[in-house]
Amino acid sequence: MAPTPLRIVSYNVRYFGHALRGLASTLGPKRRVAAALAALDPLPDIVCLQEVETQSFRSNVAHRRTRPDETQLEAFMGRMEETFSNLRRPMPYEAFYFRAHHYKVGEFSLYTTGLAILVNTQRLAVDTHNVDSPHHITHHHVRALRERKQSRICAHMRLLRMEDGLPFHIFNTHLSLPTPFSRAFWATREKMGNGINQLHEARALAQLVRARANGEPFLVCGDFNSPPASPVFHFLCDEACFIDAQAAVGQIDPRLARGFPTAGFMHMRMHLDHIFSGGGVRWLDADETCPFGDVRSRFHGLSDHMPLIARFQLEPPAAHAEPPAPAGA
Repeated sequence: MAPTPLRIVSYNVRYFGHALRGLASTLGPKRRVAAALAALDPLPDIVCLQEVETQSFRSNVAHRRTRPDETQLEAFMGRMEETFSNLRRPMPYEAFYFRAHHYKVGEFSLYTTGLAILVNTQRLAVDTHNVDSPHHITHHHVRALRERKQSRICAHMRLLRMEDGLPFHIFNTHLSLPTPFSRAFWATREKMGNGINQLHEARALAQLVRARANGEPFLVCGDFNSPPASPVFHFLCDEACFIDAQAAVGQIDPRLARGFPTAGFMHMRMHLDHIFSGGGVRWLDADETCPFGDVRSRFHGLSDHMPLIARFQLEPPAAHAEPPAPAGA
C-alpha cells in the first residue's frame, strides 16, 4: 500500500493582529486561527506561518502575556493546546520559530518579524533545522538603508516520514516588496513580482533550496509578494524548475496574475502566496484552499491573507531525477 498522503498549510497570519488592522496582536485571532486549523480534516502535517512576532510592544500591547518572556508563537501554541483540549484530542504539533528582524527605538522593542513551522510529530520526525541561524536572502538595493530594511530569511527543516523514513525538506519564506529605488519599478504598471530586489531574493532562495535539498524531495512555501505571470514566478517555475501546487492540481491558470487572489488590501485583490515543490513531490489536491474574500471559508476575516492548503505524496527516490540547476547557480 502507498503511504498516506501528507498535507501542508502555508499562511500569512499578519501577526495575529488583523482585528486591529495589523497594529497590535490580540487574543481572539489566535483562538480563531487555532480553531480553524484544528477543524481541517485531515489535519495538516506541516503548518508554515509567515509574519509571526517574537515579542514587542506591538505583540503585547493588546494581549496580556501569561509570563514576561512569553513569545507570540508560544501564546498561539497555548491557544492550540486549548483548542485540542476542548475537542478532547491530543495536540500533535511541535512549533519552531525563525527570527528575522527586530525594530527598536533605543532599548524599546517596537516590533519584530519572523517565520514559524508547526510539525505534526505523530506523523513526521524532525531531522535538522536552521532555527538558530535562518538563511538570510535579503537583497539590499540601497546600502545606506541596510540596517532599516526588514530582513528576509528562509526557514529550513529536513523531515522524515515516520511510515518509511523517507526524508524531505520544508522551506518557508517571505520575500520583500518590490523596491521603489529602481527605474524598472516606475516603468511598469504591475509592481508586485517585478522588483529587481525580489528577483535577487528568488535566485538566492533557489540556490539555497538546491544546495540544502541535495536531490531529495522539497516544498517551498510562503508569501512571495509576487503573482503568477510575474518575473519572480516565471523564474521560480521556468528557470529554477519549481512546481506550483495550485497549478499542478488545476486550481489556477499560471498565466493569469489575478485569477485567484490570496490576499487583499482595501479594494485590491492579489495572488501573493504560493507553495512550490520539486525532487519527487506529487500534488494531489488543494481542497479547502479558498480565494481571499470567500465568506464560506473558515479562515475568512482572520488575516489579510488566506491560507494555501494542499495534499501531496512523496515519490520513492528512484522515481524522480534531480532538477537542473537554475540559471546563474
